[in-house]
Amino acid sequence: MHDPKLNSLLSALHLASPALPVGGFAYSQGLEQAIEDRWVTNMEQAYVWIRDGLLLNLARQELPWWLHCYEAASQQQWDALRDGNQQLSAMRETAELRLESLQMGYSMAKLFAQWPSAQALAALQDVTWSYPAAHAALAACTSVEKETALVAYLWSWVENQVLAAIKTVPLGQIEGQQLLHRLKEDIVAACVVAQATSTAEAGSAPVGLALASARHETQYSRLFRS
Repeated sequence: MHDPKLNSLLSALHLASPALPVGGFAYSQGLEQAIEDRWVTNMEQAYVWIRDGLLLNLARQELPWWLHCYEAASQQQWDALRDGNQQLSAMRETAELRLESLQMGYSMAKLFAQWPSAQALAALQDVTWSYPAAHAALAACTSVEKETALVAYLWSWVENQVLAAIKTVPLGQIEGQQLLHRLKEDIVAACVVAQATSTAEAGSAPVGLALASARHETQYSRLFRS
């Protein structure tokens, strides 16, 4: 039986799944270096690091452009989508973070052809995709409701950060679940901030993240690629 709401939910779960072959598990987005530098040594500090990245960086800088790409794709405004994709690539703080986004975007774009409703995206051969733009565009083309798609995107990001903390702080599995419960309210808050922020106002100054990421590029021993 065709049920649009259930199909939308299934697509959102699919896009948030750790089984999606985009390689998110390989990246910590600076968290590994923060742990190496002893900025993050326990569950509370891990929570603060992840929460701040969510509310002070993603919500104010990346997510308004994610929403721009979603709207552009849903209206088949391909030039606007290309512009949003370029903005998302350009705003990465370090070479390592930019490479991460492009590699994950490339992997996501390879999946476009598998979705019958995303064939127009698959036909955009001249786009070097950033991951947020590719995710937003695919969510829009598969008719995932905007807020649901945004929450799914953030849940995937938060889950990857928590798993990185579990592996490297290290934390136990129970502590990891406690982190996820605490971060649910922050995901909701991030969505509210993002929807209230226009692309003209979007911006952040994540100096600590940039320093951690830049230092991670030369970290001697590491588990993650960022």
